Amino acid sequence: MKKFKKIALYSIASLALLIVIIILFISPITKYLIEKYDEKYTGRQITMGWAYVNPFTGSLHFSNLKIYEFKSDSIFFSANGLSANVTMTKLLNKTYEINKVTLDKPHGIIIQNKKLFNFNDLINKFTSKGDSTKPKAPVHFSILNIKIINGEFYYRELITPVYYFIKNVTIESSGIRWDVDSIPVKFSFLSGIGTGDVKGDFSLNLKNNDYKLAIIVRKFDLNIVGQYIKDLSNYGSFRAYLDTDFKSSGNFKDPENVTIAGQIQISDFHFGKNPKEDYASFDKLAIAINELSPKKRIYFCDSIALSHPYFKYERYDYLDNVQTMFGKKGSNLKSAKANEEKFNLVIEIADYIRVLSKNFLSSNYKVNRLAIYNGDIKFNDYSLNEKFAIELSPLYFIADSIKKTNKRVNFNLQSSIKPYGDLAVAISINPKDSSDFDLQYTFQKLPITAFNPYLIKFTSYPLDRGTIELKGKWTVRNGLIKSDNNLLIIDPRVSKRLKNKNINWLPMRIILFFVRERGNVIDYKIPISGNLKDPKFHLRDVIFDAIENIFVKPVTTPYTIEVRTIEAEIEKALSLKWEMRSSLLTPRQEKFLERMSDFLTENPEASITVSPQNYTTKEKEYILFYEAKKKYYLQLNNKNNTSFNEEDSIKVNKMSIKEAVFVEYLNKHTRDSMLFTVQQKCIKLVGTNFIDKKFKELNSERINVFMAFFKDIEIQKRIKLTEKTNVIPFNGFSFYKIEYKGEFPESLIKAYEKMNELNNESPRKKFEKERRKIKKIKGVV
Repeated sequence: MKKFKKIALYSIASLALLIVIIILFISPITKYLIEKYDEKYTGRQITMGWAYVNPFTGSLHFSNLKIYEFKSDSIFFSANGLSANVTMTKLLNKTYEINKVTLDKPHGIIIQNKKLFNFNDLINKFTSKGDSTKPKAPVHFSILNIKIINGEFYYRELITPVYYFIKNVTIESSGIRWDVDSIPVKFSFLSGIGTGDVKGDFSLNLKNNDYKLAIIVRKFDLNIVGQYIKDLSNYGSFRAYLDTDFKSSGNFKDPENVTIAGQIQISDFHFGKNPKEDYASFDKLAIAINELSPKKRIYFCDSIALSHPYFKYERYDYLDNVQTMFGKKGSNLKSAKANEEKFNLVIEIADYIRVLSKNFLSSNYKVNRLAIYNGDIKFNDYSLNEKFAIELSPLYFIADSIKKTNKRVNFNLQSSIKPYGDLAVAISINPKDSSDFDLQYTFQKLPITAFNPYLIKFTSYPLDRGTIELKGKWTVRNGLIKSDNNLLIIDPRVSKRLKNKNINWLPMRIILFFVRERGNVIDYKIPISGNLKDPKFHLRDVIFDAIENIFVKPVTTPYTIEVRTIEAEIEKALSLKWEMRSSLLTPRQEKFLERMSDFLTENPEASITVSPQNYTTKEKEYILFYEAKKKYYLQLNNKNNTSFNEEDSIKVNKMSIKEAVFVEYLNKHTRDSMLFTVQQKCIKLVGTNFIDKKFKELNSERINVFMAFFKDIEIQKRIKLTEKTNVIPFNGFSFYKIEYKGEFPESLIKAYEKMNELNNESPRKKFEKERRKIKKIKGVV
């Protein structure tokens, strides 16, 4: 018995020793075998700091694990630690169950080159190549309780290129069971570039590809989108932030089989030429979705609101700002779509949105509120001899209760027009038929002088007076138009002709004689009929008015001349207009200043305040063009500033900034592909400091010319000259605004009295209300 106990004791001790030896040696043996046969079985080099393997409990741990790129010394994947636990008792039943897997601080990188990824070799290595027709014994495989702690993952796309990463990645899942189809996952991470955090729950059915997702995103930097935009554009900068809180369910195989509910918000959106110059931007786009399901044909939104959107469209001599960025007629986008080997996230998002929205109008849709707040839309045209600029700001667009079940849906748009004017549009549309709608619109208080760049280009005559009003009412049923439109131009007046190359000539004074009525207005009704595809404009009123003017206006010529004389008397008493880039006065202006000097001499109690109203942007543009052309002219003719005379100055004035040889000269001396306009090239050639200096000298000359008519020191004391104001004048020219204190000139009083009489006569009385509106506009004299 003692002998048996002794044998048993030795056996147990030996077994214990064997277990200890196995535990002690199996770990380094495992490390050795992995590092020796890694490339043979995986194609990759694998290293680790140390390994722990316990075959009795099924526990294992690899420290400082590193997996290298295929045939490279660059690291593909690493982790501070990989821990797992295998249920050993189930191995006998051909059931492989890892009941716990933990990755501590994993670090991985995905590299894409066209359609190839840096893990394709692993997929090929472990893809089964056996005979799939040969029956196999069932093997059950499960991985449970998966946890990734504080991970960091990188993505690089070499062709576009794209570089992005996420950090502090935490993933938890109950795992994959061989007898359960769904995988539940909880995840969270931070943006590696910029700000933003993401957290959510995700589940996937491996059998049918159904999924569910609940996600919350906070201030997530969309830098990755900007990198894909660079691939589509020739230049530009982008930034935006994403906030979401929504739930979604669907199927990966069917993009239309998706249901979404929640909120999506994009904020601080900026896209443009560079970080300082935007082409498009907005403060916030907020979409609150009650239910969106393309497959069920349901589009229910509580609200879609866009706050402070900004868009700038510019025309250049060649293309525009959109085409210079994305290629002629969007050639960059077309080539990117045609390249099937290249992935672009922006194109994929756009295509997916197109899929989701393609059946919107034929579906059951509802938007409780659609709104644009405080919009700003700019249009600049640099293709003319001088810049044309107009702006809609602030712009508001409101539509409530947009439902397919409604008989009508109403949209309202209102905006101020800068520099002057107002716009209002009201649309009532049948949601079941877009060719069934009512439209009312109004443009008013819009100065015709704002369109001088076009008038100069096509007629060579600018206007220095005139206000446009355009009103219309459309009724469209089944695409058939019944429309009344009224064009009203009040008090148009032609200014001095500008003689320049590359501009056309039209006899504007004769044209105005035929189109302008006795009350110094152009008032035409222009009905439109036909259908939306082929509208017909009826110009009978225009033709009849022109014929009537031939016979009626000569009879009323004395009345018209008297009106113009009185208007001129009032204007010159209240303002002194300056021609662009000039300090010279006309004989009529000189005579007026002499009379003003006499008036102040005869009325010691009277005084005047003179306020310079400078059209700074336009004046500087004229100076800029002149100085750039002068520089070219001096070089062309081998001259200098000393030999430059008045005859040369006239030639420079007549030279067009669009002349091919001048543009070629600018291109040669600027050599910057990002300068799209003649203005930009001239600024680089001449310099802003030089232009500022010339403009300052011009203002000083004008003051000296003006004050030269008031030589008496006592009179000069009664002339208060205020600080210069930079404005966009309603009349399109810089001017001195004159205000009287004390006595008023008798000629001005009489002119006012006479104008009141003339305004009450039939030709002008009809438009008295409109003229009163115009007088309220700041700066009108």
